[in-house]
Amino acid sequence: MSLVSPMDAHNTRLLASVHPPDWANPEPAGRYNLVVLGAGTAGLVTAIGAAGLGAKVALVERHLMGGDCLNVGCVPSKALIRASRAAAAARRAGDFGVRVSGVSVDFAAVMERLRRLRADIGANDSAKRFKDAGVDVFLGPARFSGPDTVSVEGKTLRFSKAVIATGARAVELPIPGLKEAGYLTNETVFNLTELPRRLAVIGAGPIGCELAQAFRRLGSAVHLLEAMGQILIREDRDAAVIVEKTFAREGIMFSCNHDVSRVERRGKEKVLFTKCDCHPDGLTVDEILVGVGRAPNVEGLNLEGVGVEFSKTGVKVDDFLRTTNPRIFAAGDICLGPKFTHTADFSARIVIQNALFFGRKRMSALTIPWCTYTDPEIAHVGLYEKDAKDRGLRVRTFVQELKDVDRAVLDGEAEGFAKILVEVGTDRILGATIVAAHAGDMISEVSVAINNGVGLAGIGATIHPYPTQAEALRRLGDAYNRTRLTPLIRNFLGAWLSWTRG
Repeated sequence: MSLVSPMDAHNTRLLASVHPPDWANPEPAGRYNLVVLGAGTAGLVTAIGAAGLGAKVALVERHLMGGDCLNVGCVPSKALIRASRAAAAARRAGDFGVRVSGVSVDFAAVMERLRRLRADIGANDSAKRFKDAGVDVFLGPARFSGPDTVSVEGKTLRFSKAVIATGARAVELPIPGLKEAGYLTNETVFNLTELPRRLAVIGAGPIGCELAQAFRRLGSAVHLLEAMGQILIREDRDAAVIVEKTFAREGIMFSCNHDVSRVERRGKEKVLFTKCDCHPDGLTVDEILVGVGRAPNVEGLNLEGVGVEFSKTGVKVDDFLRTTNPRIFAAGDICLGPKFTHTADFSARIVIQNALFFGRKRMSALTIPWCTYTDPEIAHVGLYEKDAKDRGLRVRTFVQELKDVDRAVLDGEAEGFAKILVEVGTDRILGATIVAAHAGDMISEVSVAINNGVGLAGIGATIHPYPTQAEALRRLGDAYNRTRLTPLIRNFLGAWLSWTRG
């Protein structure tokens, strides 16, 4: 089975980094401080961080070093999204008085650029780099073979502590006929070399929405099918509706409350049937992309044999990221609800401290932001209003529309808002949502504030350069500060100023 496709010069170079065909596994050390299973983000950070502190570390990867993020996730998807944004910007150039005579997309060139940049970045996750950093890198399937041993390719690795960081994969939907018709996931869509003329995307979560918009902007006719009542169901309705309107304007055919009941293959075409009357004769497309759900990679590890509990959602861990076997920890997508690269990174840092140095770092103490990279982006950190109310917290909501922020207007990016929730009676920030072209960059300011106990008043008291879209956050601070000017204080100040005039 080919690990990547097509096998051009770029993917050959990628494999030379992340799964060298001539790699020879080293002879195991007598005993390792840490044996790490899985070389995605969580495993890589754990391995190189522990080795940098002097630990003897073994890292085992059965597929591609770099995991989902490098190979089939963040890196290729953002390369594709950037190309699609360039196409969209060119089509909008006339709005800014710039005349462009026709816009055409060379999809093969878009994908070639994606593969080239992925191979460039792949050097950071290469087997050679980790070997040079003092990590013993083993390529092949791993299995717990005893209470303190892991076997890989006929070799036995003894450990004091082990870390499961085997990640997750795209889930297989039990839709009759889907497997027989053939479909794409985030793990195969970046192998395309020809643009699908008609594309059906099942699932309007972050992956489905990002790729639906990207392929539409690159020239595909896109149908986005979602079983729930809105896209991005985790987000507040006021945020999701802005992206929905953008999708409609760009020509994405979006259907909510649509379950796909079956799929048929008719020659080269694929026909989807839904549990409603919207497509009585079926929806005919050239490709189907499934963007729903992730399944943990627990198979073949012999977790039962070493007393590690797991379920269909992943490996069971406590707040210190310990499994039910006190000698074995877990990090990243294999055990966490929020499946983000940055969450995997910081969970690995917790594991290093707790596994090697008897640390007591808690996963629940982390402030975790996230972003969906549609255009506009939706970024969030902390609690949603409904979550805060469920916890019995009284909240006050401050909203700044981007249509009233000068830089957003000048950029032609005035759709969106910044929203911050504070606890009533204080300026303590409980959560924030930003819908903006660069929301993912803007949310970090709020994350820093929450993580360091800076309230909304503190953001308002911080000078922001003008004009920037981040000024929206400073304005929210101003709005909070104005609420502190109560009628009593206003009357007192008025009396004081009247007295000082005399």
